Order: sequence, then structure tokens, then C-alpha cells
Amino acid sequence: MDSIVQKSVKEQRKHLSKLIGGLLSDLASDLVPYMGKPERLNDFLTLAKKSLPYCKYIYVLDKDGIQISNTVKHEGEITEHLGRDRSQRPYLVNLFSVRDGDDFELSSAYISKNQKRPSLTAVQIIRNEEGERLGFLGVDYDLRELPRNDKIYEEPRKWRQIKGDPAIRGGLFMQSRVESQMDKRLEEVMTILEELMTEHGVYHCQIHYSSSRVTIWHVDDPYTYRILTMDELSDSEVCLAYPKRPYFERNIVPKPDVCNTFKQFFALRFADDTVYLRSGSLNLVNGFVGLNFSCDGTHYLTFDDFLEKGLEFWFGSTDEIFGIDAHIEAKTKEIADEKNADSESGSEVIKADMDKLIEEIALRGCLEINQILMQLSSETPPEFLAELNDQERQYIYDELKSVMDIYEGEVCSI
Repeated sequence: MDSIVQKSVKEQRKHLSKLIGGLLSDLASDLVPYMGKPERLNDFLTLAKKSLPYCKYIYVLDKDGIQISNTVKHEGEITEHLGRDRSQRPYLVNLFSVRDGDDFELSSAYISKNQKRPSLTAVQIIRNEEGERLGFLGVDYDLRELPRNDKIYEEPRKWRQIKGDPAIRGGLFMQSRVESQMDKRLEEVMTILEELMTEHGVYHCQIHYSSSRVTIWHVDDPYTYRILTMDELSDSEVCLAYPKRPYFERNIVPKPDVCNTFKQFFALRFADDTVYLRSGSLNLVNGFVGLNFSCDGTHYLTFDDFLEKGLEFWFGSTDEIFGIDAHIEAKTKEIADEKNADSESGSEVIKADMDKLIEEIALRGCLEINQILMQLSSETPPEFLAELNDQERQYIYDELKSVMDIYEGEVCSI
């Protein structure tokens, strides 16, 4: 499925194809009498270029993709391109296989070899009255000079997850959270940030817990950011440095949920010493929360989704975070006992029980599932699965991985 950005790009390409395609089709028809007559062909291209707005270069190729004209530009002609083989260029390859169909091709954007600029190439097949391919008309455009529609794409309001550095993920269980200066006074920091965002015009903040700093953006000066260190964040008088402002009219996050979001950040920061919140952001205008965890996975989701899920979504509903309770241990032992019994229907029973075990694990929360997946992929599998063999553990790994790949559109695989 195309992303919002890809859909926006397709709309732009559709707009450009409509603008360029008709002009090239007419020119290709007018070119037919001049094919095989190089000097007249160059003269025609010089005149034709004036009818092509935004055109950077224009040239003609024979039916095999060999250039048979000069490359015409605003300042004159480039003669050294004559005889150049363009048959393997991406914008031309697709048109060689065209029979009865679209004779026009608009290339994907690329960086030009000579000018090192983002460019596009439009190619139109030149055909005679019998429909035979005589050659190609090529036109190069500087992407920066082409007209666009003025509509910027809108960020989708869905949960997005971006995986981070594999080296950090690989060493996740060899590290532990170190208490930062901000951690020691986090309740005070949250109170000051809440005041700045609800009463003093700050609409966006990024909280970096480990380095004890906050980056903020203010409605009076939205194009710059300001950095607050613990010197400022530990002093309530910092609020005096920012003018009193009514709650920004474009804010979509209700005032009470600013505090609620920070409380949830607080809980994610201290819930576990291995997998913990490293930085969090809140934008009151678009309502998005950003979360970066110690495993370097990053999530972007709306504030209401974030608050609705609660900690149970991330850590499961058991009292002991990342602890395997007696029920799951008993389920694993039951599978091992059935396997040892070696009954005729044993394999089917074992598979059914393993599926039940997977369901139990899947209910325990996003972070715990990922911890189990990481342990299963290491040389030391989880203790509660020690009685199962490699094949059975691989089955559990594959099934849990599938759950994480589809769950909430791959949002949980941090």
C-alpha cells in the first residue's frame, strides 16, 4: 500500500504527465518528415524547444536508442552527444517493449550526471502513419523548475514505527539505565513543561531524559527552537522568560492531556531498567507523540492512542514487568509432558497447546513480546522455554514475529 508521501508523488507525476505528454505527442507527429535529415532535425528541435515550457534539453534518438540529433538547449546545441547510446537508460527501456499502448514515458527523478541536479526525462515514441516506430523524442527537465501543485501532503494519523541502529538493538540486554540529572527531578521538570505548554505558548517539546535537556518551539517564533538544560528546568522562574499566552487556537490536545501524556512518559521511563524511554516528544498542534526507546526503536502515534493504550499495552497486565507467571510456565511444562508421552495424536495436541501458549504471550504487551523474540534469537533462550527443542522454539518465534508484524500495522516491533 502506498504511503501518503508516495500518493502525493503520484499526484504530482500525474499532473506533470498531463502537462507534458500532449505537447510531446504533437511534436513527435511533426517530427516524422525530418527523421534521417540531421540538419533539418536540429533546426526543428530549436524551434520546438520554444513551445516546451520548462524544458532543459531536447533531442531525438533512432529506433534503437542511438542519438541522431544534437542536444538542443537554451544557449545553443551540444554536438558531442550525437551518436550517444541511450538504449539502456531507465526512461527508455520500458518503451522498447511497447506495442499498442502508451507511447509516453515520464522517468522517475534522478540526479543528472553533468549538473548534479534532480531531473526528470520525458520520452515520446515517434511513429509513422503505419504505426512503425521510427525513434524517440527525449526531453530533459530540471525538477526544480517544473510547476507543482501547491498542496503539501498531510502526515497520516496512524501509528508509525521506525527501527533504529541494529548495533544498539543487539546489545540491548547488556545495558542498563543510568539515572540522569533529569531523572532525579523529573516530577519538577514535568510540572514546568506543563506550565510552559498550557500557559506560555510552547506548542512542541522534545524531552531527552538521558542527556537531561528539553528542546521547545514557541508559537511566537515557530521557526526556531530553544534548548533548556537542567539549570533552567530545575528553576520554576524559567516560566518568566516566556510571555503569558492563551492556549494556542490550533492546539488539538486538550489541556488536561498534556499532564496525562507527561505522566505516561514518566512511567515508561522508569518501568524497566533495560527497555525504557530514552526521549519523548509532544506536539500540541498535530497531536502526535514521539517515543524513542533504549533499543533505538522510535514510535509516532496520536496522543489519544497513546493515552488509550496505557502501560498495559507496552508492558502487559501482570504485576511483574517482564516476568513469566506460573500459568505460562505450567503451560510450557504441559507441552513438554505431552511430548514425552509420545502418543499418536501427540504432535497435533502439542501444536494446539503451543498455539495457546503463543496467545498467552501475545496478551502480555508489546515490549515483553519483543524481549522474548530477542532472547529466542540469541544463544540463550528464555528459561521458561528451555524444555522445548529448537524446532518448537523456532515455531514460537515465527508465530510471535508474525503477530508483531501485523499487530497495529507493525507498530510494536521496537
